[in-house]
Amino acid sequence: MKHFTYQSLQDLASDAERIGAPQVRLEPDPRRVSAILARPVTVGGVRVGNSIGIHPMEGCDGDLDGNPGELTERRYERYGRSGAKLIWFEATAVREDGRANTRQLWIRDQTVSRLARMLERTRELHRELYGTADDLLEVLQLTHSGRHSVPRRTIACHNPYVDAKTGVAPDYPVISDDELERLEDAYVGAAKLALQAGFRAVDVKATHGYLLVELLGARQRPGRYGGPLENRLRFLRNVLGKIRAELGDGLVLAARLGCFDGLPYYKDPATAVGVPCHYEIPYPYGFGVAPEDPLREDLTEVKEVIRCLAAWGVKLLNVSTGSPYFNPHVGRPFEKPDEGNYEPPEHPLLGVDRHFRIAGQLQQAFPDLPMVGTGYSWLQKYAINAGAANLDEGRIRFFALGRGSLAHPDYPREALERGELDERKVCKTLTYCTFLMRQRNHPLGQFPCGCPPFDKEGYGQIMKEAVAAKRATQ
Repeated sequence: MKHFTYQSLQDLASDAERIGAPQVRLEPDPRRVSAILARPVTVGGVRVGNSIGIHPMEGCDGDLDGNPGELTERRYERYGRSGAKLIWFEATAVREDGRANTRQLWIRDQTVSRLARMLERTRELHRELYGTADDLLEVLQLTHSGRHSVPRRTIACHNPYVDAKTGVAPDYPVISDDELERLEDAYVGAAKLALQAGFRAVDVKATHGYLLVELLGARQRPGRYGGPLENRLRFLRNVLGKIRAELGDGLVLAARLGCFDGLPYYKDPATAVGVPCHYEIPYPYGFGVAPEDPLREDLTEVKEVIRCLAAWGVKLLNVSTGSPYFNPHVGRPFEKPDEGNYEPPEHPLLGVDRHFRIAGQLQQAFPDLPMVGTGYSWLQKYAINAGAANLDEGRIRFFALGRGSLAHPDYPREALERGELDERKVCKTLTYCTFLMRQRNHPLGQFPCGCPPFDKEGYGQIMKEAVAAKRATQ
């Protein structure tokens, strides 16, 4: 079913009111859109030149040794020219066993020089176009992919519903407390290398079903890292504390936090629509999930975690939800599912509304901690109108696009210059990027991920090869 049929802002606003999405508000005046998005934001003593960001969008296009590849470098060159003053570099593994695919970036002694060159090239291009890169904040996202690592999974705890969806056996071993303690040091080592490469900030990633957010929901786990929230926070507390002890104020500390895990969804064979798994009440799993109604968020623990993160030195928070592996409509409302996946079980505007509701409540609860909003891409050319409204009302401090930046990397400059986006260039959330990300039958183990419809030069031929390779296996 086609949901996005809007010919005007008023059409979109009317539909949001009709279906019950009150958080989707829109600034109609292009001049005000430009002016609001141009506002600088101070993050940990750094004056960031405007309120526009690029979300961390993994390209799956690095070399097998963890270095960036040609397409990786091309992507960040485009972001450097974009005009965004917050560039959140993609998920970069702190250890080889934490890579989600064979071509994920991996920061280590052997890759730090290439990462440094890529970063400097990004800055150089930005400086050439905008006169300075001093007000550009670049964040490197540090990750361990946990149960989604290849070739061997690492799980923090068992959740039978997520286990069933992700193919983890009930007796699969859980990472030990001692190994988690050793992994903390890997994060600290990665942060030191990020500083060496020239990054001004690092993100300790805890979202999208990966290891650190799984620890936050590990109520059933025994030992030092499970059970009460104090234990579930131990890993983040230790990593942030060790980084500060080692590096002082040399790096701005950030986190991308999954604030609502939700439930796994399955494709209904009769309707092709996504349906939630059968679940128990009270639901004892996940993070940010209401025990009596796990289809809704409960931000009680989320707010306590954010309070602790701020106390431990985090100066920037990126608010996210859901998992692309078991409920993609929650994290990234879409118009069309990627191949084999379910049709959205709700109007995508309700998913956008959820993003805005959660981020708005959290930003207003912690007004001194700048937060980056998510969930805008489905709004297409009207995304910047929603971003401006949220910024102006104090419900977020940064507006950013993820999928939308793959399709239209120049969107920040266009937004600042015109207050409007060219409809011919914007992402239509047709999930071609996700299709490519899921294709593993490539000679290097992973097809690169990008936007074939709007970046044919970079990904048109890659898409043809991925489709042909998939057909050859069927």
